[in-house]
Amino acid sequence: FKPDPHTTSTPRAIQQQPPRGPQPRIDFAPYRSSLLRHPTKELLHADPEGVELVAPVFGQTDIDPLEADLTVTHGGEPIGERIRVQGRVLDGDGRPVRNQLVEIWQANAAGRYIHKRDQHAAPVDPNFTGVGRCLTDNDGNYAFTTIKPGAYPWRNHNNAWRPAHIHFSLFGTEFTQRMITQMYFPGDPLFGLDPIYQAITEQSARDRLVAAYDHELSEHEWLLGYRWDIVLTGTHSTPMESDEL
Repeated sequence: FKPDPHTTSTPRAIQQQPPRGPQPRIDFAPYRSSLLRHPTKELLHADPEGVELVAPVFGQTDIDPLEADLTVTHGGEPIGERIRVQGRVLDGDGRPVRNQLVEIWQANAAGRYIHKRDQHAAPVDPNFTGVGRCLTDNDGNYAFTTIKPGAYPWRNHNNAWRPAHIHFSLFGTEFTQRMITQMYFPGDPLFGLDPIYQAITEQSARDRLVAAYDHELSEHEWLLGYRWDIVLTGTHSTPMESDEL
């Protein structure tokens, strides 16, 4: 992507933003497009029961276990660092959330998405499309085997790069109950420069988006393991994309 020479320094703009709660600000000035896209009027309410009549429903027989391994879906080995991301989906009281659909999508090791709008100068990996899904088990566990994504450029400001991350989508007991968030990797040098990450102005909440390296999950000569639990409610909930102003 070509930089915009008219934008200001993102680190300075981020530092001027005061803390305002644990959830992401959707009108965060350093994240330029959020000022144009965030809701400014009262939301229109739909009948959730009516929506459920036409929405798809997922059960154990609809999700193939191979869909949780993003490295085996194309018959060839993808390029990059093989990892496992594993954790639990919990409610605010620490109880497991069972049989919930968890979806992920991500860039490849070069920071490129399989998407027509992603045309920056990084290679497409023919053996990696970067999408997967699974259902949580009776203890709320999920697990994905994948490739560690690379950072990628975006047009928010001059020399803007997103930290490596994996998008997570979680569905509740109804298809209208959906939460979307992002998981990051520890020690990323781009954290302080990224307006999307910094849109969560409370540091303790930002920290809950960062996975922890787990040596017990790693496999000898095969992959590295990361653990990341998702808490849906309560004071220690995982920050999610929100419809609130």
